Amino acid sequence: MMVPDEFDESRWILAPTNAKKGRGAVSNLSGRFEIQTSEWVDDGWWQGDEPQSVLKTQVTPEYAKTILSRNQSPDLPFSVSLNPYRGCEHGCIYCFARPSHAYLGLSPGLDFETRLFAKLNAAELLRSELAADSYVPGAIALGVNTDAYQPCERKLRLTRGVLEVLKESRHPVGLISKSSLIERDIDLLSDMASQNLAMVAVTITTLDHETARTLEPRAASPARRLETIRRLAAAGIPVAVSVAPIIPFVTDQDIEKIICAAFDAGATSAGYTILRLPWEVNPLFQEWLQAHFPDRAERVMNRVRDMQGGKDYDASFGSRMHGEGLWADMISQRFRKALLGVGIGKHNRFQQLDTSVFRKPLVIPAKKRGDEQMDFFG
Repeated sequence: MMVPDEFDESRWILAPTNAKKGRGAVSNLSGRFEIQTSEWVDDGWWQGDEPQSVLKTQVTPEYAKTILSRNQSPDLPFSVSLNPYRGCEHGCIYCFARPSHAYLGLSPGLDFETRLFAKLNAAELLRSELAADSYVPGAIALGVNTDAYQPCERKLRLTRGVLEVLKESRHPVGLISKSSLIERDIDLLSDMASQNLAMVAVTITTLDHETARTLEPRAASPARRLETIRRLAAAGIPVAVSVAPIIPFVTDQDIEKIICAAFDAGATSAGYTILRLPWEVNPLFQEWLQAHFPDRAERVMNRVRDMQGGKDYDASFGSRMHGEGLWADMISQRFRKALLGVGIGKHNRFQQLDTSVFRKPLVIPAKKRGDEQMDFFG
């Protein structure tokens, strides 16, 4: 049987990887649990002058069963964390939380930054869990997987609600963000900080605006984040700068400049991690490299492998955050010397927050589910 010419596979080619304006991921790569995968191909019908469809952000309300997550990782300064949102509109291509969208049957690529989930009962659940007889207070890390101050927080105010419960309970909290929206809650954070109950880490990956625009397309600009550090520090809130992730040949040249700028703005401590590429983050990042830095993509990945024991990613405790080998040692030395140069310390303020003044919150009867849904869509 002859196959008609129009079904000749040689006439079908993979479409070029084109970056989407305002989005980090280049594609909607299938998650690792999917049985079927799909690839975008150019069938010859698309015309180059046709406008591309705009990807809009969708926020789906959900009701979580629990709100506090626990870990036993020796690499992290916290054992309890809270994330009001799943997915993140900031679209940072390097985000280690991207693979979590695969558990939802969604892509860790563009779906992760366009199809978000908001835990409407976050504050309600936190109040219940803190009030439990078995609860033992320990500093909570807020917004670790996905930014608690991403754009939809402006309307939903879930993070604000969580902070109100923590303030009422005199419970210590550490926040990490790259959004200027955190300034909205300076009133709560300043009062908590005066009792050694709050600290903030602001992530600055690069000071180059063009690189930041493709690396973290919907996050605040580097200059705006420095202003956020300045305003938080002026309000008496301890601020650390997180230089993360350090990407060879893309952002590593900014290590010293970031620390100097953050120190001038009022930061008093700092920390860093190198680029991590777990699961689907690896192919997504490499797609991004080919789209934005094709001239140095191979060099970047070779250097990453030099710091990861020859692999694209080594998940071993003790080395996954800072790497190992000559290049990892060089980054460590540069970081330490930069800290010495400005007179600030490593990022350890989180572990010094006070847990001794904690008091269990009052349990408030939950709203009817229908009422909360009306609030959300109103």
